Amino acid sequence: MNGTADSIITAELSNWNGKAIKIPRIEVQSCTRDDITQAGVYFLFCKEDDDSDSVYIGESENVKERLVQHLRDYQADKEKYYWTTAVIFTGRDLNKTLIRYLENRLVETAKSCKRYKILTKNTYSNTVMKESDRAVMEEFIDDIKVVINALGYKVLEPLLQHSPSNPSDDEELLYISTGAAKATGKTTTEGFVVLQGAVVNEKLNAKSVNTGIVKLREKWTEEEKLKDLVTTEDLLFSSSSAAADFVLGYSVSGPKTWKDKNGRSLKEIEAEKNE
Repeated sequence: MNGTADSIITAELSNWNGKAIKIPRIEVQSCTRDDITQAGVYFLFCKEDDDSDSVYIGESENVKERLVQHLRDYQADKEKYYWTTAVIFTGRDLNKTLIRYLENRLVETAKSCKRYKILTKNTYSNTVMKESDRAVMEEFIDDIKVVINALGYKVLEPLLQHSPSNPSDDEELLYISTGAAKATGKTTTEGFVVLQGAVVNEKLNAKSVNTGIVKLREKWTEEEKLKDLVTTEDLLFSSSSAAADFVLGYSVSGPKTWKDKNGRSLKEIEAEKNE
């Protein structure tokens, strides 16, 4: 809106009565736009000390006033987290009941996706609403998912899109089974995902694997994403090789190591697709 991508950005969808406003922290107090003073929900995006992502999800009948209060609370040491960017969602006819419902559902969804640490402590989980209003808000949430993803935040998107109606989902699964190590994975648009329940090799050759893999083992063990050598949730890696190194504990070629149920390696599968 100010001629630069680092400043305020608005986003809308055709035939949607909602609007998204992405605004940097340093521009909130000086912003005079009417649309950020409306009722809505908002996401405050932060970076933790270990460079991991966290987010606070909230609601307010006047979003700008609430964001300014967040700034004051941080200055007064009432809030410990420091957010750099806010993404606000407003819409026609949103009221206190509807935005409370939206906040609770968005927090639930973000927690289930497990991409960000969720800083929101309490929400109104028993909001009484008409069935028609609930249906409209669920549709509103679907549109929020599209827009916030397009703005570059995958907070509401699971690592894997599970589709029971798509038989090709299982056909795309890849496997490692070497000694005690057993894992199932899948190539995605973001990299390579190792599915929950993978058993990793207890031994880790720190001289063989990248130091990043050693740190991931340590970090995810502390966070209990890796517990007793078993992954407790789906984990995203930058490549199939990084995923294989993590599982096996030593350096290997991911394209050669991951194989489908018929024994074809990922390298062979990709070669066939490129013919």
